[in-house]
Amino acid sequence: MKSVKNIRNFSIIAHIDHGKSTLADRLIEETQTVMKRDLQEQLLDDMDLERERGITIKSHPVCMSYKADDGETYEFNLIDTPGHVDFSYEVSRSLAACEGVLLILDASQGVQAQTVANANLAFQHNLDIIPIINKIDLPASNIEKCMEQLEDILAISNEDAIAVSAKDGIGIKEVLEAITKLISPPKESEEGIKALIFDSNYDTYRGVVTYVRLFSGSLKRGDKVKFFNTGLETEIKEVGVFQPDMKAIDTLEAGSVGYIIPNIKDTAETQIGDTITGVLNPCKEALKGFKEITPMVFSGVYPIETADYEQLKLSMGKLQLNDAAFSYQPETSVALGFGFRCGFLGLLHMEIIQERLRREYNMDIISTYPSVIYNVYLKDGSKIDVDNPVHLPDPSIIERIEEPFIKAQIMSPNEYIGAIMNLVMGKRGVCTHTESIDGLHVTITAELPMHEILIDFHDKLKSITRGYGSMDYEPLEYREGKLVKMEILVNSEPVDAFSSIVHVDHAHAKGRVITERLKDVIPQQMFKVPIQAAIGGKFVARETISALRKNVIAKCYGGDITRKRKLLEKQKEGKKRMKQIGKVSIPQEAFVAVLKSTDNK
Repeated sequence: MKSVKNIRNFSIIAHIDHGKSTLADRLIEETQTVMKRDLQEQLLDDMDLERERGITIKSHPVCMSYKADDGETYEFNLIDTPGHVDFSYEVSRSLAACEGVLLILDASQGVQAQTVANANLAFQHNLDIIPIINKIDLPASNIEKCMEQLEDILAISNEDAIAVSAKDGIGIKEVLEAITKLISPPKESEEGIKALIFDSNYDTYRGVVTYVRLFSGSLKRGDKVKFFNTGLETEIKEVGVFQPDMKAIDTLEAGSVGYIIPNIKDTAETQIGDTITGVLNPCKEALKGFKEITPMVFSGVYPIETADYEQLKLSMGKLQLNDAAFSYQPETSVALGFGFRCGFLGLLHMEIIQERLRREYNMDIISTYPSVIYNVYLKDGSKIDVDNPVHLPDPSIIERIEEPFIKAQIMSPNEYIGAIMNLVMGKRGVCTHTESIDGLHVTITAELPMHEILIDFHDKLKSITRGYGSMDYEPLEYREGKLVKMEILVNSEPVDAFSSIVHVDHAHAKGRVITERLKDVIPQQMFKVPIQAAIGGKFVARETISALRKNVIAKCYGGDITRKRKLLEKQKEGKKRMKQIGKVSIPQEAFVAVLKSTDNK
């Protein structure tokens, strides 16, 4: 049995695109965990989506063996984490399985919004922090500025900071030595078996695979284990470690990070954050686990083919096992049939989940316009939560509607401060505080309605700051607003999939955008089709699709004009009757066109 003194469990945290995955590649290469011929860029990013977008979406564990200068051989358990704000839950779960972190700063950009947020997560978990200044090979790198920001902004001593270039392999040996000296080994415990599930996956042939950090005891194949929260008892079929592919071993010992495959086929029987203990050698109490995550953005997801409903339900169960921040519940729509109301942490999270459903599970799906949870207070004193505009009660019984606000921290070079303030005010937000960081950069604290940042706020921020601006946000509170339900009527019939809750001041502009877009994608009928945006009984925008018209007077070669008029009048009467019984079928592209509306006000 190996000593826990030689085990080091750590994560890599940073702002998006500061070089986490590249540094992980170099550590794997230096420790010779993977043979040279199998090495590739972004080795731990095993999803096609991660490689295409150049971002980390899932945290990835890997076990490395390193012989240090002191002659000892150490077991390094590294968990690479995402950098985008929408995946902060992945980061917090990974940190619960570690004793230390490598905090990376881009030498040319310095401290960014998500650097601050991730550093605060590490402080909350009382982890040892090793600051790494990456990309020192760039011409624009400024190591002195990064050293100052470490102390001034993050309150971290820069004495142990290591300057590296993960791309060129500079300083990697120093990083490995610092991990052995500056990150604490796991605490030894004589308590019974105690393991934390920090992630899980679904294997088609073997069922549920749980990723665990073993705090005490040991686990091997054939052991009977119990899940604390669900009370489920089962037998272990396999234990192993990640190198970085799954590799079965005889025994998983205290302090290590690895996986166990219990005899479970149903995805609902395991929960991320649960504690696994032995049936014969149980621990007294469960580990702390993780706080329940609250979805920020909601959207309806429906199968294009109604027959795929059950398959979509199974696929979502497997995906939720791999991404605990994703939630779903059944709902129905008049226009789209049976589907699910899904909760996400942000718009990128929503986009990634939908893309994974399409790619990994071959599901043809359509989604409705994203919305947030509104608090609706009725005149009888009661309160209801509304996450779907269809469920908003009649305006006559509503006392007031409150919408969620967020507190945003925006970091940017000084010259863009005016443009950022205009963007915030255009989204009904207020800038509450500005602070100069180092004479070149500024931090702007702003309060904005959550609904306003859903679609295009992040893209516009990157655009006006030429890519140098960054943002992090957290929920703030609910505030009353002049909010109304806007319905879209096609041929006088409301289409619930297009309904949305909007601010009175922006209703006209948004209604005009949606009606214009629908006019372009709904095919012509044999009669005129009005498309209207309505608030209550008042129409705020309208477009009309002109009728397809047969030339009924083509057969008339001369003769009295009254003959032609008679034929046209007869056609007019026929179109009137047709409209009374005519139904307009809305193509799938119409739903996509409305969702892709990035210029909504």
